[in-house]
Amino acid sequence: MNKNIIPTINISPILKYGFNSSKSLKTINNVKEACIKIGFFQITGHGISKKEIDKICKVGNKFFNLSEKIKKKLSPKKWNSKNKNIYRGYFPNDVNGKEGLDIGDLKVTKKYADLTKNQYIEYLNLNKSLDKVSIKVLSNYFDQIFILGENLFKIIIKLYNKDINSSKNAFSRLKTLSTLRFNYYPKQTRPIEISKEDGVALGCETHVDSGIFTILYQDKKGGLQVQNRKNKKWYNVPFNKNALIVNTGRALEFLSKGKFKATNHRVLWNKKKRMSIPFFFEPSYDFKMSRSFLNQSKVKNNELIYEKFLYQSLKKFIEYQR
Repeated sequence: MNKNIIPTINISPILKYGFNSSKSLKTINNVKEACIKIGFFQITGHGISKKEIDKICKVGNKFFNLSEKIKKKLSPKKWNSKNKNIYRGYFPNDVNGKEGLDIGDLKVTKKYADLTKNQYIEYLNLNKSLDKVSIKVLSNYFDQIFILGENLFKIIIKLYNKDINSSKNAFSRLKTLSTLRFNYYPKQTRPIEISKEDGVALGCETHVDSGIFTILYQDKKGGLQVQNRKNKKWYNVPFNKNALIVNTGRALEFLSKGKFKATNHRVLWNKKKRMSIPFFFEPSYDFKMSRSFLNQSKVKNNELIYEKFLYQSLKKFIEYQR
């Protein structure tokens, strides 16, 4: 459907005046309303320049234009037996009709990853496939969008009248399971599936995301659709060159006791090449997923560390069946 149900929110007042200013109150309430009603919204005034977004798109396109041999130098062990990485890296388009490149925190060194001994904290040697300029662009973008994710989560904390600095308890660089992904949809000769709901041809199946927020850049070709929770109809997410798309994930739904629900979304089949760049903003692997983190509660909850929460969420995604 062409009707636009996705609100656009200017978050610059928060970045300029902070979370406690009266000038930021409208923005905070707009985010709250969008998270409750739809679970999707576009943000402008987010602090990441069009120039930086153009740079990251250029890196993605450059990578996917490399030969399969060079791209697979970054593949997980499933597709490249010489590599130790299991979780992140490059996956080919014979997996689910699209190619992908998953990148974790670029501050993680080989030494740190070896000492941590956690399956999700991996050192990905990008030098195998990318030049130094491209790696620098990736690093800068990860830094900027991680901070943006933190600021969005601080809005949620503010809504619960808690200290916004408590976000440090949930998100720690080096420990974070946040992932920067490049989705590249080649000229798909056929859809990956036909929707059982409405018979629409899809390039990416209906799903919800696992983390706190997903912050997405999609190109002009678009294709992303969101399901309205009330009428169950599907609506296009329009392209806005000045905006990034944000949606709520299962982790936020869990922490908010279902107040901010993760929303179904999908990607339409398109015979033209296209690329999207989502950033999955996720807590530290050892963060205790307690519903009392946001809510006032004297009742002790069964705490599940985020690493296990994520593992349960990812089992249904074919690209993570490794």
